[in-house]
Amino acid sequence: MTTIELVPKPATIKRMIDESRDVKSYVLEMNESLTMPALPGQFVEVSVQGYGEATFAVTRKSKGDREFTISVKRIGHLTKMLHRAATGDIVGVRGPYGNSFPVDDWKGKDILVIGGGIGLAPLRPVIDHILLNRKDYGSMEIIFGARTPDDILYKEDLKMWESDKSILLHKTIDVPFEGWNGRVGVVPAVIRDLGVKPDRRVSIVCGPPIMIKFTAAALRELRWPDDRIFTTLEMKMQCGIGQCGRCNIGEKFICKDGPVFSLDQIPEHAL
Repeated sequence: MTTIELVPKPATIKRMIDESRDVKSYVLEMNESLTMPALPGQFVEVSVQGYGEATFAVTRKSKGDREFTISVKRIGHLTKMLHRAATGDIVGVRGPYGNSFPVDDWKGKDILVIGGGIGLAPLRPVIDHILLNRKDYGSMEIIFGARTPDDILYKEDLKMWESDKSILLHKTIDVPFEGWNGRVGVVPAVIRDLGVKPDRRVSIVCGPPIMIKFTAAALRELRWPDDRIFTTLEMKMQCGIGQCGRCNIGEKFICKDGPVFSLDQIPEHAL
């Protein structure tokens, strides 16, 4: 990797979407005729001048590779600055980095997508890909959990998936909430309640670390083999290029060897 590849490239904020009380999505357009050829599961480093940079999954692409979307949860200094940004502002972008979900290897298989909170962001490109290539895959089931109804992301997407007869969608919130008439329970409990069997399926899991850990345990109880449970660990990264050492797990670096892994590729403590 050359030094010039590490220099952030300019991108313009074309549109901002309020997803929840603390999450916004940003549609970014690469400037100077540049493109963002990210695959499902890859990530970028986004910077605000004077405030540093942070890692974000590419959660959707549009207009070829010129525009792409990231979703930003307000949890730190840089993300607070992004939440104060306006349409037309310029940010820096490095990437795409990392490997991707092996969607071509999954052709002909049934797909189980399991997302928790902001963890749905890196999974949305997988869903988009399968819907664009529907004949190449079997059934698709989506389990999505949030703390409360106010924390539910991508509401328009969820409506579309719910109305799509080729998708079986389960939405749940962690605890009872006034006005909510849907399913209540954390995602691992829902998985056990549904009794989701491996059969000829692969599962893709992303959410808060504790959710991933207990979801993996629930799937294993239902006899899912580790090589058919996939996750992405981009939330553990910092520099994105294997230099800072923040994301090493044994001899592997999440940013260079991942962020996408099947569970048989990583030690248990990595979850």
